[in-house]
Amino acid sequence: MDDPLRVGIAGTGFIGSVHARAAKAAGAVLAGVTSSSAEAAQAAADALGAEHGFASSAALIADPSIEVLHICTPNHLHVPLAEAAIAAGKHVICEKPLALSGDDAARLATAADAAGVQAGVPFVYRYYPTVREARELVRCGTTGSLRLLHGSYLQDWLLRPDDDNWRVQADFGGPSRAFADIGSHWCDLAEFISGHRITRLSARTLTAVPERVKSDGRRAFAAATADSGQLRPVTTEDVAVVQFETDRGAMGSAVISQVSAGRKNRLWIELDGAEAALAFDQEQPEELWYGRRDRLTVVRRDPESLSPAAARFAVLPPGHPQGYADCFDAFVADFYAAVGGGSVPEGMPQFADGVRATRITEAVLVSAREQSWVDVHAPELTEVVAT
Repeated sequence: MDDPLRVGIAGTGFIGSVHARAAKAAGAVLAGVTSSSAEAAQAAADALGAEHGFASSAALIADPSIEVLHICTPNHLHVPLAEAAIAAGKHVICEKPLALSGDDAARLATAADAAGVQAGVPFVYRYYPTVREARELVRCGTTGSLRLLHGSYLQDWLLRPDDDNWRVQADFGGPSRAFADIGSHWCDLAEFISGHRITRLSARTLTAVPERVKSDGRRAFAAATADSGQLRPVTTEDVAVVQFETDRGAMGSAVISQVSAGRKNRLWIELDGAEAALAFDQEQPEELWYGRRDRLTVVRRDPESLSPAAARFAVLPPGHPQGYADCFDAFVADFYAAVGGGSVPEGMPQFADGVRATRITEAVLVSAREQSWVDVHAPELTEVVAT
């Protein structure tokens, strides 16, 4: 039996702990973690069951026993950590956005290819069995040609002025917040299911809360505690509204918001074709809505009735709900299989998909600033279509 992979995690906030759980579920050894300080890293190592808490990410990357690095840090650290890990010959999973610019993201993808390492971005909503079923229904022509892609991704964790997080600061999170953070997931899912690519778009953005109470270090989705009372200006968007055209003649729209009261993580998408329409709601992922002119059907997550491509991810019997953590487990298991076998499982999101997300985000920001339609820069399009 092969020895288990030894992995390290840089960043141990909410998403870092999700990565740690998925790594262990996939049979890896959590060899080390880093955090904001040596003390925090050791505390995280104890909490997550890691062998070591490293004083720095540089020390973690330098450890020759670690084969895979998971990057779960604030966004501005993604590029230097990924570059260092790739140069050290390590496989990399990097949270999105892969980089704060499309050119930097493309450079990382090129470096990973040249080094011969696996490099993935956790667009894990691809791993819902009902999402895979929707993709197969489109692929086999059941929907007919798609005409309209539309939906939204709504959250409320930044609804109030005393809600704050490092993502709000452009220095740490980048020039886009809501769209780069969650709009990227919506667009990835839209393109993944449909097989279309967004080629041209028009966007408007809104900073609904122009000042926020500073609270350094608050983790994402934590309850607000207005402890400092110090206000700081906000330059990143709370809302983005995007309309777009695709390379296959469809039109679409998406509403992205982190200030929609009562919405916790509502990623909803509908694909309307000439013969049928499909709708997926991430908060109700056990069902796929399937509409035809003469009837409506709810496709349930049942491995006995799903297509083989979807049934592979239906790991529990019907009636036993699967969710986000199961998607993350499936993505990490796919990635580790690619590390072990050299071939990439079908549908596994790679750095090319991370590049794609940054290019769309850049187009959204340019369009909102110039108040015009803009083309999506896509020199990597051939790579993306091939994934």
